[in-house]
Amino acid sequence: MARFVLIHGACHDGRCWHRVIPELEARGHAAVAPDLPGRGADPRPHGDITLDDYAQTVIDAATDLGTPAILVGHSAGGFAISRAAELAPEVAQRLVYLCAFLPRDGHSLVQMADSWPQPPLKGIARRQGDGYEVDTGADDLRFYHDVPEDLRRVAQANLVPEPMAPHAAPIRLGPNWQNTPRSYIRCTQDLTIAPAHQAEMAADCDPKDRYDMPTGHSPFLSDPRGLAALLHQIAGGH
Repeated sequence: MARFVLIHGACHDGRCWHRVIPELEARGHAAVAPDLPGRGADPRPHGDITLDDYAQTVIDAATDLGTPAILVGHSAGGFAISRAAELAPEVAQRLVYLCAFLPRDGHSLVQMADSWPQPPLKGIARRQGDGYEVDTGADDLRFYHDVPEDLRRVAQANLVPEPMAPHAAPIRLGPNWQNTPRSYIRCTQDLTIAPAHQAEMAADCDPKDRYDMPTGHSPFLSDPRGLAALLHQIAGGH
């Protein structure tokens, strides 16, 4: 049995994993999907939230579930799991980047995104106070183009404003993160983070730890069974 901590990306919360958790449990694993700070039941102002707050949420979820755990970060969640592994390496059995930002020490997520010809949320997100949010109806193709319509409507309704500060701060990574095993799952039909950019980031992983899924940016909705099967494989299942 493996333990999975599933970390959502920007403008989402833990609800996005609701189809994956039963699939992992059916394979004998334990899984949790916490809300990162600034959404759900967390009332703190977005301007007060830091990347280390995100990382602490990951660490606390892994500690409560039982450690070590496999930390899975989707999209922007790649920064949170990376910093968690640096701060508390004992909780991280492996890091799995699901079409996610795989960070470089000293760089912020905003810096990485802005260095690409097509930043992931350009044209679909706008500033909202100390954060940003996805414009209603603007995300059909970028996030959910291969998701069934009924699920897409629910997912759109569940989008939430995202704190800006955790993504603007340079991440600090060292030997703890560097020594944590990691895998990358590239989504080859992704319209949010281009598959070519994902391939560049995945090059930081051993070739045997690089995987492809023929999905868009939200395989937890479009192919939860396939995603759970791949996570099972990464955890050492057959």
